[in-house]
Formats: sequence, structure tokens, C-alpha cells
Amino acid sequence: MTLKECYTALEGDYEGVLNRLRSEKMVQKFVLKFLNDKSHELLVTSMEAGNYEEAFRAAHTIKGVCQNLSFTKLYESSHLLTENLRAGYGADTDELVQRVEADYHQTMAAIEELQTGNPA
Repeated sequence: MTLKECYTALEGDYEGVLNRLRSEKMVQKFVLKFLNDKSHELLVTSMEAGNYEEAFRAAHTIKGVCQNLSFTKLYESSHLLTENLRAGYGADTDELVQRVEADYHQTMAAIEELQTGNPA
């Protein structure tokens, strides 16, 4: 899988990130680093513990990383969750967490495929 194909699979903006970071090598370096980011794990554990302030920080971090890397789909869902959690647990929080979960797993699968060169 090429980097461009990875961006298609995760529903991101390949041209946007390439314009921002200026080289495919640099983009790939940071995309692969996303595999080791612990923000998603923090989001999950914080939600399970009912620590919505910490969940907000985790969602906000995911949003920022995704914005910088042009992971459009995950950025959009994490942005919605961040805004929802800004005031604590809300009516739509659980649904938004599920959306972030689905988008996160889609993103991770595409990056893992890029890393291994094998279909996920």
C-alpha cells in the first residue's frame, strides 16, 4: 500500500498533508508514529472511569494530531466529541465515542497496512 492509498483508506487529505509537511518521507514518518500514540487508550480508560475531563483532553489531543496529519474522518469525529465533552458528559457523548472508535479503528487498520504492506 502506498501512502496515498493509505490516506484514501482512512479518508484523509493526502494532498493537504503533503503540502503542509512538504515530503512524503516526512508524512510517512509521522503517520507511522500515530501507531504508538496513547491518546486513544487514554480516551477509552477515561470514559470507562467516568473521568470526562481527562476524556476531553484525550479527545482534544486526537483531534489536534488528526488535524495536523489531515486524517479528515477521524479529525471530524474527534472534533465533535471534544466539543461535546467540553462541558462534561452529554446526551450524545456515548454515540460520539462510538463514532470515534469506528473512525480510529479504520485509521489504524490503514496505517498498519501501510506499515506491513499487507491488507489489514
